[in-house]
Amino acid sequence: MAVYALTGFSLVSLLSFGYLSWDWMKPSLVADVATDPMEKSLPPTFTRPPHIVFILTDDQGYHDVGYHGSDIQTPTLDRLAAEGVKLENYYIQPICTPSRSQLITGRYQIHTGLQHSIIRPRQPNCLPLDQVTLPQKLQEAGYSTHMVGKWHLGFYKKECLPTRRGFDTFLGSLTGNVDYYTYDNCDGPGVCGYDLHEGEDVAWDQSGKYSTFLYAQRVSKILASHSPKEPIFIYVAFQAVHTPLQSPKEYIYRYRSMGNVARRKYAAMVTCMDEAVKNITWALKKYGYYDNSVIVFSTDNGGQTFSGGSNWPLRGRKGTYWEGGVRGIGFVHSPLIKRKRRTSWALVHITDWYPTLVSLARGNLSNVPGLDGYNVWPAISEGKESPRTEILHNIDPLYNHAKYGSLEDGFGIWNTAVQASIRVREWKLLTGDPGYSDWIPPQTLTNFPGSWWNLERLTNGLKKSVWLFNITADPYERYDLSDQRPDVVRALLMRLVHYNQTAIPVRYPAENPRAHPDFNGGAWGPWASEDDVEEWEGIREPQKSRNKKKKCKICKLRSFFRKLNTRLMSNRI
Repeated sequence: MAVYALTGFSLVSLLSFGYLSWDWMKPSLVADVATDPMEKSLPPTFTRPPHIVFILTDDQGYHDVGYHGSDIQTPTLDRLAAEGVKLENYYIQPICTPSRSQLITGRYQIHTGLQHSIIRPRQPNCLPLDQVTLPQKLQEAGYSTHMVGKWHLGFYKKECLPTRRGFDTFLGSLTGNVDYYTYDNCDGPGVCGYDLHEGEDVAWDQSGKYSTFLYAQRVSKILASHSPKEPIFIYVAFQAVHTPLQSPKEYIYRYRSMGNVARRKYAAMVTCMDEAVKNITWALKKYGYYDNSVIVFSTDNGGQTFSGGSNWPLRGRKGTYWEGGVRGIGFVHSPLIKRKRRTSWALVHITDWYPTLVSLARGNLSNVPGLDGYNVWPAISEGKESPRTEILHNIDPLYNHAKYGSLEDGFGIWNTAVQASIRVREWKLLTGDPGYSDWIPPQTLTNFPGSWWNLERLTNGLKKSVWLFNITADPYERYDLSDQRPDVVRALLMRLVHYNQTAIPVRYPAENPRAHPDFNGGAWGPWASEDDVEEWEGIREPQKSRNKKKKCKICKLRSFFRKLNTRLMSNRI
């Protein structure tokens, strides 16, 4: 009875308190949106391949941008999105490595062997070398390619490094997260090392510079030294706003009224990143690139709520397959867009950028069969229907099996104990353990009326392993329809079976002590020799148990929030 009462707590009730005041269906909430019909006129003809700048932020929550009603100031992102095309049906992956691997390869995790967790610093693992990457295809098309920021796709041997995977230059970190000033990273008690690299060398001389500023400055230098007559691709993978929560004091001061300390620091980091994007955009204009440029902005996964992030009003958080973990902030800004200043509800996934950008660059996709992405430029630029109708969020056979799942619950065709999720048109199916499932209001709120988000805590007692939602009608995942629509459940389970038949074995080798920074001059970097590769590389088949990893309790560079983040990001901790 209580469940039905809570279910009846409608969105209208929440709107009355002002917590869901932004409208999913409005074209924009930014005041400077123009309605001039000339804005829909055709752009200049593509006389040459466009310059491409892809900006990826780390752990930025769905709610944490101004045009989604946030209390965080992001004037640059708001303006760029308002003048371009907002992607409000845009999906990413729930954690770092999976999103980055799918962006770079245009393939689902199950087709690269990276379907479980992330690539850890001490693992002999990296993005498979047989994959032709996005920057490699752009190089073939005549582009100069540059990467600035976080790699997190493996580095145990030199062949795995960004400069060996298609980038002409690289400045950034190889591991998952580092100190924003010192660039130190600890992967366990006493396992700490420096992680900032220039090309294939350690950039010791850059220590002390705040990474968000450093990366924006590097982009400006690249643009200043290149000719706008030649096409350029710059992949800017900001470390921001991943933990540790660090920001210049002047940005924190702007949010001094925020009672939640983590939220205050996080907000400062988001605004600082917003200003870095402003500086990059200014450099594009200053050096003559802007008129023939395409700027893509994307988050990499949902926000981590106990580290200041907010995905409100979506359910879940980083590391989960609820919408709060996989629905991203995304937009495209370009003078070349035919229909600007609008919101697109076309279904788009992070794998789509590979064929979309290669096609814009007039590259050749015929020699990279089997891509899971689609060319969505006509949907973005002209408002045409998206060629994508479904998304495999993932199938992870190594993740802890759900206690109450079974083959019987999956109609004899799928073991519902296995963690998996798929979206087909308006329907979304989850099996196994999807991850933390609460709805978490913005951290600045206190004494929030009602207990709407406690509904899932009550229904957890039903011992479920299958959920079905009509995401179009129910974007907040409030109403599980798995019992009412077994026909849809069965149809989506069949799609999971289909995808699983195409999956390659999971690559998740054991960590190796040779990776310790002490053996590499105090820095994280390639450590395996060619003779070691066959011995240390390995695959992991599905198994019921999981290995435990010691938690970093004494590493001086890790904050309390970093430790919690690491624990929830991986089932190994």
